[in-house]
Amino acid sequence: MRSDRALSLAVALGIAFALTGAQATKSFVIGTALTSTALGAVLPMLRDSGVLHSRFGTVVMAFGAVGEFGPIIAMALLLSGRAPGAATAVLAGFAAVTAGAVCWALRPRPPWFARIVATTLHTSGQFAVRLVMLLLAAMLGLSVAFGLDTLLGAFAAGLLTRLVLNGAAPESSAEVLGKIEAMGFGFLVPVFFVVTGINFDLDALLGGGRALLLLPVFLLLFLLVRGAPAWLLAPRDLSLRERTSLTLYCATCLPLVVAITTIGVDDGVLEKGEAAALVGAAMVSILAFPLLALRSLPAHRPHPPGALAETSESW
Repeated sequence: MRSDRALSLAVALGIAFALTGAQATKSFVIGTALTSTALGAVLPMLRDSGVLHSRFGTVVMAFGAVGEFGPIIAMALLLSGRAPGAATAVLAGFAAVTAGAVCWALRPRPPWFARIVATTLHTSGQFAVRLVMLLLAAMLGLSVAFGLDTLLGAFAAGLLTRLVLNGAAPESSAEVLGKIEAMGFGFLVPVFFVVTGINFDLDALLGGGRALLLLPVFLLLFLLVRGAPAWLLAPRDLSLRERTSLTLYCATCLPLVVAITTIGVDDGVLEKGEAAALVGAAMVSILAFPLLALRSLPAHRPHPPGALAETSESW
């Protein structure tokens, strides 16, 4: 899947250089935004439709992970305001601390840990949920201390959460992650969309003809930059309809586009109209592409309820 990321980035940077008249910094900002995938929004849709653990679902997760994690690394290296060497050193330091935390998470937990998780699972204590919130706060604080995007800390927290729960309390991990998902998808994700809508600069989008014309251009570029490489590099055993659906899922984006364009505007690299056009195109993508992708899929047999309960996403 690294070839998918490399091809997407090469195409994105080439197109961005052409659009910006070879302005290097602006090209990196636009090119990085074009290569993102909203995996966190796509996975719940795959699970609810019963295809998350199918061959197709595994392929989408692999391609989507590259499209979500790759731009975060690119942001840390290219858009942090540091020299490339300093940015690489900071990223390596964060990776080293995270690796140490992973080693801690893999260590066997004492027997009382699983007992406390089980006994407080249906009480007001909620030990496991509070532990997950502590891990999340710690990794977010660590990413801020290193001057990295908080999304990188959230990824690390999700990884640690799954390792700790699966290793120490596997019989309770699915239910705990279900509670975390309830908070995430029931509260935090809607808050993100509300805040995105509040901060969206509609005046900049509608105030000039160029910005409004750029919106459908960027929407098509999401399909070309992220979707086309996924189509070309998809496993040969996928059907034509599955390849079409994979293309649409990979071209779905929003959270990273918002983060990247915010950095671009704050640094004076992107004009407000260009940022509004990128975010507007991403909004359309997250509204339309997953629905079209689901309609493109061949009929799949839904998983039984017990299987669905075990597919909680680490976010």
